[in-house]
Amino acid sequence: MNFLITGGAGFIGSHLGEQLLRGGHTVTALDDLSTGRKKNLEKLLAEPAFEFAQGSVEDVSLVGRLIGESDAVFHLAAAVGVQLVVDEPVRTIHTTIHGTEVVLEAAHRHKRPVLITSSSEVYGKGSRVPFGEDDDVVMGATRFSRWSYAYSKGIDEFLGLAYHRQYDLPVTIVRLFNTVGPRQVGRYGMVLPRFVASAVRGEALQVYGDGTQTRCFCHVADVAGALVTLIDTPAARGEVFNVGSDAEISMNDLAARVIEITRSDSRIVHVPYEQAYGRSFDDMPRRVPKLDKVRRVIGFEPKHDLVSIIKSVEADQRAADAR
Repeated sequence: MNFLITGGAGFIGSHLGEQLLRGGHTVTALDDLSTGRKKNLEKLLAEPAFEFAQGSVEDVSLVGRLIGESDAVFHLAAAVGVQLVVDEPVRTIHTTIHGTEVVLEAAHRHKRPVLITSSSEVYGKGSRVPFGEDDDVVMGATRFSRWSYAYSKGIDEFLGLAYHRQYDLPVTIVRLFNTVGPRQVGRYGMVLPRFVASAVRGEALQVYGDGTQTRCFCHVADVAGALVTLIDTPAARGEVFNVGSDAEISMNDLAARVIEITRSDSRIVHVPYEQAYGRSFDDMPRRVPKLDKVRRVIGFEPKHDLVSIIKSVEADQRAADAR
């Protein structure tokens, strides 16, 4: 099959492209390189079954042509990371929602299946842990710009499911929980690459807030595998799935594990949210997915534990520093 990946030069998109090529498919990656990097595509650009199209997911003509030439679409293009969401809320809202509108309308016109990657952010400030796909959600106040991404992704989901129900368009929604691995950068607030980069350089690891907040980390290879399987599973169409790991760890413990595994002499310092983001920040104490549904439908089970994840990020960071 010929797959289109919007946001294909991003961290997840580039790994997904490699996995599809290994499966014998052809891949077209669309990316405007605003947060994606051409460097992520080094392994792909030499492959005859791969094509890179530089452009915006909001370009109706370009997206329409690429979807018409494809058999199915992975829609990954969106704002990346809490820091970017806080700094550029207008871009977050416009790119996320309008880009999805453009993709879904073109997919409907050409009758192409679409997998939309959503985010664990849509669970907002929910306190019922682990989070199930049909749980009620509680959003923070609109004056906190970090919630603009959650609201935008929620609209994406509503729109995708509406196209499925009204037009019978094959749409699958995937809520990702803290996907990590090689090529991810800490520039936009991603915590693990930021911790690892500091540790290998002997710098202090900055933990925002008191560090008791918990998250679950899943290797990008496990996530990419789940995406490939879900888009090809008829029972997944019209459904929403959590994809990630359900192994929970606090930010304090994560920082300590990074220091231990990288054999670093770095120390841990705590930074108030207001100092880290330059304004008041509304965070949530826990973010854990319920994985029963994705396990039942495709037999998903993460293969990488936290130690192997940290080691893979460390190897990537050391290689980058050596260049």
